[in-house]
Amino acid sequence: MARAGRPKAELTLSDEERAALEGWVRRRSTPQAWALRCRIVLACAEGASNKDVAARLGSTPHAVDRWRARFVEHRIAGLGDMPRSSGPRSVTDEQVAALVARTLESMPKNATHWSTRSMAKETGLSQSTVSRI
Repeated sequence: MARAGRPKAELTLSDEERAALEGWVRRRSTPQAWALRCRIVLACAEGASNKDVAARLGSTPHAVDRWRARFVEHRIAGLGDMPRSSGPRSVTDEQVAALVARTLESMPKNATHWSTRSMAKETGLSQSTVSRI
């Protein structure tokens, strides 16, 4: 169910995109908002309507339309939060991605998980920045 005046965006996935999206859905540590966006895109790629995807995933047709359109326009990068009006960012997307990857894929020495303070020391970011990310 596309919005009036805008046709439903056609969505096809490359093998790499499908593998990445399915990986995030399966990973227990993936934030639930991100996992839902991945599930939406995967369901839309099967050819389901926005209304059917929304009913199946407990979302709204409007939200499904938004994530479908963002994925079509920006691919996986479109599933992230879009910039909001505010001051200039002091942390780059690359720094955020590196921090998330390090958090999910490594463990600190002599500990079972990263604390915000230990990750801040490791990455050179402030503890509050690490906490926000």
